Amino acid sequence: MAEEDDSSRWHEHGEGDASEKRKQGGFKTMPFILANDFCDRFATIGFNANLITYLTQQLHLPLVEASNTLTNFHGLSNLTPLVGGLVADSFAGRFWTITFGSVIYQLGMVSLTVSALLPSLRPPPCAAGEQAACARATAWSLLVLHLSLLCTSIGTGGTRPCVMAFGADQFELDTTPRHGEAGAGAKRGWSFFNLYFFGVELAKLAAITLVVYIQENVGWGWGLGVPTVAMLAAVAAFVSGYPLYVKVAPGGSPFTRLAQVAVAAFRKRNVAVPSDHGNLYQDKKLDAGISTAGRLLHTNQLTFFDRAAIVTPGDFDSSGIPLPWRLSTVHRVEELKSIIRMLPIWAATILLVTSASHNHSFAIQQARTMDRRVAAGLEIPPATMLIFSNAAMLGTLALYDRVLVPRLRRLTGRAEGVTHLQRTGAGLAISTVSNAVSAVVERARKRAAARHGLLDRPGATVPMSVLWMAPQYAIHGAADAFMDVGRMEFLYDQAPESMRSSAAALYWLTTSAGSYMGTLLVTTVHERTKGEGEWLQDNLNRGKLDRYYWLVVTLQVINLVYFVICAKLYTYKKLEVVDQESTGERREKHVELQPLKDSDEKDVELRPLLSSDL
Repeated sequence: MAEEDDSSRWHEHGEGDASEKRKQGGFKTMPFILANDFCDRFATIGFNANLITYLTQQLHLPLVEASNTLTNFHGLSNLTPLVGGLVADSFAGRFWTITFGSVIYQLGMVSLTVSALLPSLRPPPCAAGEQAACARATAWSLLVLHLSLLCTSIGTGGTRPCVMAFGADQFELDTTPRHGEAGAGAKRGWSFFNLYFFGVELAKLAAITLVVYIQENVGWGWGLGVPTVAMLAAVAAFVSGYPLYVKVAPGGSPFTRLAQVAVAAFRKRNVAVPSDHGNLYQDKKLDAGISTAGRLLHTNQLTFFDRAAIVTPGDFDSSGIPLPWRLSTVHRVEELKSIIRMLPIWAATILLVTSASHNHSFAIQQARTMDRRVAAGLEIPPATMLIFSNAAMLGTLALYDRVLVPRLRRLTGRAEGVTHLQRTGAGLAISTVSNAVSAVVERARKRAAARHGLLDRPGATVPMSVLWMAPQYAIHGAADAFMDVGRMEFLYDQAPESMRSSAAALYWLTTSAGSYMGTLLVTTVHERTKGEGEWLQDNLNRGKLDRYYWLVVTLQVINLVYFVICAKLYTYKKLEVVDQESTGERREKHVELQPLKDSDEKDVELRPLLSSDL
């Protein structure tokens, strides 16, 4: 087995020593990265939050078609990050992937803003306020719309999988604990995630108040123009920090390595796996560029793939270099195992997105039918109801660290209170409650419409305060505070080091799959209920939207049971950490990345830290 002293691997890959590497990165890069992400999210949310209103009120699309257009757009926007993450990890690097994606996104926003300003690209206003007299948007108008949304989807593919990983890279330079300093890099990395999600929610809060107000009360030209300018500021902020960033070199296509392991294992499917895993192939020099924080250790799961690391005749070329499609190292085999083990957990989070997709479509249309006055002369725009979700998430994020974690720590003995998977499971359970509340509120709204003879007057205001919808949004925001941070921490922690952009892409791929599942669910329900009174129709007063919500709740309960089973069976990855003591000697520590108690934190390479640790 080829074993090399890895003390020189930094120099082999064009890197300096640890002290030299620490000259860049750190918190001094955060103003540029977080300013970029704040402006980016402000633009994205301002662009998307009220798009259902633009499609139904300005382009006069039917509600179901508009809802499916949005969910398909959101699905594509969260599918392209998988490609973007692969590009970043393979050859482009995260900085240039983010920059290119931001420029493409900017082009899409400019295109849609121009279409909102030009009367020739919009249908004329409805005659006498009657929906039947509304002229639908022309094919040319819809083509411009779809091309604009396509550009923003492609641009999103470059930014979403890379921004979080790029920010965490600024603190990943010292993830290997030094003597007497346990997990310093990990501490800063996990603090970054807390800051990241807090900044995202602040941006959302600003967008759904300021931008939505402009769209509803000033005009769509200004309403889309403001996010477009904000996106331009985001690009400028990010690029201006170029000299300060640590730019981790891509390690080659991670998916090619995974394919090589699978092919090599299949070729040796008839070879017996040795009982002593120490006989499997190792090569520190070969893995140096993709294991700078330590190599993955062998696990006893999915042992079929261990065959890829069994040395057989013909596995090396004439110069002694292993043929990658015939022989893989244990580290590379464990990369594939790590991804496979993560997939069942990842799949369980898809329904959370599906269950929340109506917050940007049907729930906004519900709010439009209700009494939105909160004070004399002050009326809440329907899309601004999302403010309750964002405010609840901000509050929950703050209270989680300051109030909940200290109490959970005393109960569980864990420094972080609960594991990533327990936090994610709590989010799934809370989200189920949110949709149950949505069903109850919608039932009450329909009864109010019936009492006042408004069942056949969809344009009339139902005498029921829109604030009755605030609890469902707030509960969903609290669920996101548990779910979003928990699943991102899990993916980043458990993903192989060389695949962290791709792991972040899995986070967004969850949203993509959830959006498409939302489209499938809405379409199926709409088609199946036509004969017995449509559940989902333009006239919500005659529809049965509450039954749709109860259907979603039922699916969520089933999904929660599935998640609990997967979490119980999940095995955390194991990592070999190389320490350098004050004597200059190097030693190896085998670390299983599970949440540990305070007394164990010296042995932890990655541990979620609280924002209070900053």
